[in-house]
Amino acid sequence: MTMLELITKKKLGQALTREEIAFFVRCAAEQSAPDYQLAAMLMAIRLRGMTDQETTDLTLEMRDSGDVADLSGIPGIKVDKHSTGGVGDTATLVLAPLVAACGAPVAKMSGRGLGHTGGTLDKLESIPGLSVSRSIPEFIEQVKTVGVAVIGQTGDLAPADRTLYALRDVTSTVDSLPLIVSSILSKKLAAGSDAIVLDVKTGSGAILPALEDSIALAEALVRVGTLAGKPVAALISGMDQPLGTHVGNALEVKEAIDILAGRAAGDLLTVSLALGSQMLLLAGRAKTPEEGEAMLRRALESGAGLEKFRRMIAAQGGDPRVCEDVSLLPQAPVQKQITCGQSGYVSRMDTAALGMAAQGMGAGRLRAEDGIDYSVGFVLQVRIGDRVEPDTPLCVLHARTEADADRAEAAIRRAITIGGEPCGRAKNFLGLVTKDMAVRL
Repeated sequence: MTMLELITKKKLGQALTREEIAFFVRCAAEQSAPDYQLAAMLMAIRLRGMTDQETTDLTLEMRDSGDVADLSGIPGIKVDKHSTGGVGDTATLVLAPLVAACGAPVAKMSGRGLGHTGGTLDKLESIPGLSVSRSIPEFIEQVKTVGVAVIGQTGDLAPADRTLYALRDVTSTVDSLPLIVSSILSKKLAAGSDAIVLDVKTGSGAILPALEDSIALAEALVRVGTLAGKPVAALISGMDQPLGTHVGNALEVKEAIDILAGRAAGDLLTVSLALGSQMLLLAGRAKTPEEGEAMLRRALESGAGLEKFRRMIAAQGGDPRVCEDVSLLPQAPVQKQITCGQSGYVSRMDTAALGMAAQGMGAGRLRAEDGIDYSVGFVLQVRIGDRVEPDTPLCVLHARTEADADRAEAAIRRAITIGGEPCGRAKNFLGLVTKDMAVRL
């Protein structure tokens, strides 16, 4: 068996066997085939596609290309959540402690931000002292004792995906459905949880802006996850505006704490409750999504969710006092209020451009090795559909310098359209996919 034979077979639109896919994945993991052959195979997959069985085989082989976490020592059904990425998407920091407070263990391995999307690990590291680096035994012990842990990938999880992901980025094969599905699920399966809830974003800030593409991705993820033997559900949620009002690492942690403390609500809470209710359903803690949401609201109102977050922070070496005093989070030296400057209705947001505005301030990175400033970002004070006047607050900038603030202001104004006609609110939910059904919401 050679890579050339496999490239030729897929180029002609023929299905690959499990053994052939295993050979391809092994070549990627061990880097025993030249990049140009791996890239040729990726392009053949992009152009010819894969069957669900092929995609499942690719997912499982990529999972098994490295370490697979064994979480069987943790009692109960361990449940994980994954978002395809967005701006102001701090749902993990809200729902993980709430779900854990409802009795479902949350063992989550997260990623860092790149480009216009934020990363959960970067947000957590804005908490003074907190470490996202934990060994698997430490990870398991924390979930046993606290009920929740959110850490970076440990060991050598899915090394084949690292190789192929880097090649996809430079070969215009990022938008291949089988490659997206196998990349997401191989890492989730390797992380060891028993059930997975997926948040598939759609809209101007999503990896797949078109709704039909997002629906196709959600359906493929659920089909392949089910074939791989895991209970999987996928919500399709809107990213036509930032999910939360705060964009930037420490600012997003502040918003999560404000929500858990009962001081804030809005779209971030709404989406977190919907995702969390699906997690409780798959974990066997609730019989219906409605029952799950009621449980989460009780954990919110009682303060049990905030207490779980406080305990998680302390267990990972962070300063739990941030849960009572958010001023202990990093603070930007320049804070500048800007107004809308005109009358009308907020009709559109280029969410990716808003994410890049925060990245340009230092909140994100263009390359994996770039450093970030945890303190910078902005707080939006308008939503799509709002009626505004010239003096209506648009946002508060948190910047390192006045020059950074000025550049961010210009970028944010370009990204937000204020029109003369009333318009509807942006939708939070557009679909739900489970193994039994797919519905538009």
